[in-house]
Amino acid sequence: MEMFNKDAPLMENVRYFLKWSLISCCIGLITGVLGTVFGHSLLKVTAFFKGHLWMLWLLPLAGVLIVWIYHILGEDKNRGTNMVIESIRMHGQVSFMTAPAIFCGTLLTQVTGGSAGREGAALQMGASIGSRIGTLLRLDEKDQKIALMCGMSGTFAALFGTPMAAAVFSMEVASIGVMYYAALAPCIFASFIGASVSRHFHLKPEAFAIGEVPGFDLKMAVLIILLGILCALVAALFCICLHGAGHFYKKWFPSPYMRVAAGALLVIALTVMSGGTEYNGSGIGLIEKSIEGEISYTAFLWKIVLTSVTLEAGFKGGEIVPTLAIGASFGALFGALTGQPHGVMGACGMLALFVGVTNCPISTLLIGFELFGYTAMPYFVFVIGVSFTLSGYYSLYSSQKFAYSKIRNEYIDRMANETVPAASPQTPKENAQDGTNGSGHT
Repeated sequence: MEMFNKDAPLMENVRYFLKWSLISCCIGLITGVLGTVFGHSLLKVTAFFKGHLWMLWLLPLAGVLIVWIYHILGEDKNRGTNMVIESIRMHGQVSFMTAPAIFCGTLLTQVTGGSAGREGAALQMGASIGSRIGTLLRLDEKDQKIALMCGMSGTFAALFGTPMAAAVFSMEVASIGVMYYAALAPCIFASFIGASVSRHFHLKPEAFAIGEVPGFDLKMAVLIILLGILCALVAALFCICLHGAGHFYKKWFPSPYMRVAAGALLVIALTVMSGGTEYNGSGIGLIEKSIEGEISYTAFLWKIVLTSVTLEAGFKGGEIVPTLAIGASFGALFGALTGQPHGVMGACGMLALFVGVTNCPISTLLIGFELFGYTAMPYFVFVIGVSFTLSGYYSLYSSQKFAYSKIRNEYIDRMANETVPAASPQTPKENAQDGTNGSGHT
């Protein structure tokens, strides 16, 4: 029968499924172990910093050491998550040395009080491992991209404990408006295996109790829309500050060693000015305080500045948890000013900021469900939709491409953070060299 012919579409799909079930499970196990080791290491160095705040004064030395580590590993031109995103859209290769470099760099940043997250580091490590496995298995370029995305999903899920969001994020982040559906089943398998490995080794997933959720009525809808509008503005502000700090450093400190040392001194000065170390580190503590109602009116601004100064100087880590911390503190502030529950508003602020700077609405909704449960679903859907629409074409990641417009049904082929879009966008067929087309397949 035709359906059992080895060249028939059904059999081709079966072969694909069997092949990637094995490969993705392998990647999930390896990245799950790596993410677990990384997660436990981060907990230890974070606790050490909290008990030894004098470590902040060693931040310049840590920065110089990070630059040196990247140099000896041949990663001087490593562009972090931007490089990973480019690899998904283009060649599917990430250097194997990225994994040890970002592992050591992130731990050094955290133990000396830099304001940086961890999930961005997890994405880079996972992409490095996935790419290496793809090379060892002699996968072609298109399959290399799937292996890379599996690695990202597995490590992200292991570290943060959100396998649904981790599975989708790696497929959604590279080209907005396009989903790499060929990687769907492999990323799901790798993500859930990675999360299972981390739970087995007692790395607790992140989750926050947001308390009582008010009934969703017209008044609450209006307030949530207003919060989404304001969060879109804060998201744009964060992206502008982040990339503006990068331009400032490169202009005045062309040497990476001078750049990281100057950034370290700025972080120390800002920490002293802020009155404590509340805004240092990843921001998990700030999220917890905000959701519990311990609100500072300027917390979100301090976190924006400290994170921008830290990461663009050359320290390592990620932007995702700082983004959530900025959103939580701003959302809780909005709740205090409008007389609404700080837990729900903090959660909505987190999701609105996340979607505003990553432009990944599906991943954002899933991460909301995994962090806060389903009780506040109408709030999440509204605030995500509004912030995504109004945050424009800003992004944490300059390598992110907007394949389709946010405001009309048309192909635009625009890079993130461009002040002026390309004069004559390509058609989807002309964009085949990126490995994408209008249907979102690789």
